[in-house]
Amino acid sequence: MRSLFNRGQKIRQIIHHWDLCGLERPKGVGERTVESMGTCRYCEKSAQTISDVIGFCADCIRHHFSEVGPEIARVHVRSRRAYGLPAESPRDERGFPCALCLHRCQIPDGGTGFCGVRHVKGGKLRGGRPHEGKLSYYYDPLPTNCVAEFVCPAGTGCGHPRYAYLKGPEYGYKNLAVFYHACSFNCLYCQNYHFKEATFSPGKLHAKDLASAVDDETSCICYFGGDPGPQILHALKASKLAIRKNPDRILRICWETNGALREPYLTMMAEVSLRSGGCIKFDLKAWDDGLHKALCGVSNQKTLDNFRQLSKRIPERPEPPFLIASTLLIPGYIDEQEVDAIARYISSLNPEIPYSLLAFYPSFYLRDLPTTSRRHALRCQETAKNAGISRARIGNVHLLSEGTYA
Repeated sequence: MRSLFNRGQKIRQIIHHWDLCGLERPKGVGERTVESMGTCRYCEKSAQTISDVIGFCADCIRHHFSEVGPEIARVHVRSRRAYGLPAESPRDERGFPCALCLHRCQIPDGGTGFCGVRHVKGGKLRGGRPHEGKLSYYYDPLPTNCVAEFVCPAGTGCGHPRYAYLKGPEYGYKNLAVFYHACSFNCLYCQNYHFKEATFSPGKLHAKDLASAVDDETSCICYFGGDPGPQILHALKASKLAIRKNPDRILRICWETNGALREPYLTMMAEVSLRSGGCIKFDLKAWDDGLHKALCGVSNQKTLDNFRQLSKRIPERPEPPFLIASTLLIPGYIDEQEVDAIARYISSLNPEIPYSLLAFYPSFYLRDLPTTSRRHALRCQETAKNAGISRARIGNVHLLSEGTYA
C-alpha cells in the first residue's frame, strides 16, 4: 500500500493550488477533464469515479475509515475555513450550549456554532431566532421540480379537497420557497454551496415579514437551503404566523432537510406538517457512517434515528405522504450498495415511504466527478424496488448523462 502521506506529484499540485487560492474558488480544486482518472491513495486503484479531492475510493473509506478518515477530515477543515466557518463543533467548557441539532455546540462568547449562524455575543446566544432570519425566498409556480412532486398534493392533487386545491397538479398556484443560509452538515458536493457566502451577511428578515409573503395563490411553503435546522426557531414562528393569517384555507408546510434536529424541534416540525398537509423530505445521503462522514463531515446516526422516529407517525396521515426520502447518486460513492442498504432500512420501517433518487451534478469540491449516468440511476432504482420500496423514483432526469462509468 502506498503511504497515505506520499501523495505523488498530481495530488501535491492539487493541494498546492487549493492552498494558494484559499478555497474561495472551489471550481479550481481537483477539477479535471471528464475522461481523466482519479486515484485512491490507499489501494492505488484509478477510476473516473474516484475524486482526487477526497483522495480515496468508496471501498477503502468503508473498510479503512480509521486510517483514511483523518486525511479526509483535513479537506473538510479547509473547505470550512475558506468561508470563515468553525473547523469543528465548538466544545468550550464555559461556552453557551446550543441544543438545536446533532452538534450540541458549546459556543464561547464571541464565537459561532458549527452552522455559522448561531453565535454568542455579549453573553447571549443569538442567531436564527424569529426576528433574525438569514434567508432568501422566491415564488415557484406549481407544480415545481420538488423532491416530493411525484406524490405531493401540489404535483398530483393527492389529498384533495382537504389538502389540495385541485384534483390534479396545482396549476395557477405557487410555492413560497424559503432558502436558509446556514447548514449543520458540510457536504463536499453541496449543490447550493453559494449560501455559505451569505451566512455572515448582515441582512435579516423577521418571521412576520416572511409570513406576510404568503398571498392568495400560495398553497405551500417549503423550507430548504442550506438547511432549515439551524434556523428552526425562525421557520416554526413564520409557519405559525402564516397559518394564523390564512385561516380556513390550504397552506401546506414542507421541509427539505438533513434531518439532524434534536427534540423538541423535530416533533414541532412534524406536527405543523401533519396538520397542514405538508411533508418532510429527509436527505439520506449515505448508509455507511464512514462514507457519510467523508462526504458530509458528520455522522448519519442522528438522521437515521430521526427518520425512524417520524416513520412511526405515518399512520396519523397516510395520504398525502408525510415522510419522504431522497438520496443524491454521487458516482463512485453512492452506489448500488449504499442505495440497497438505505432502501432496506426505509422498507423495514414502511415500504410505502416514497424514495426519490436524484442525479448528481459536479459542484463545490467534487467538481472532479462525472454527472450521474442514466445507467447508474436505473440500476439504483431497480435496487430500491428489489429492497421492497413500492414508490422509488428517479428525479432530476434532465441531468442524467449517457456516460458508461456504471
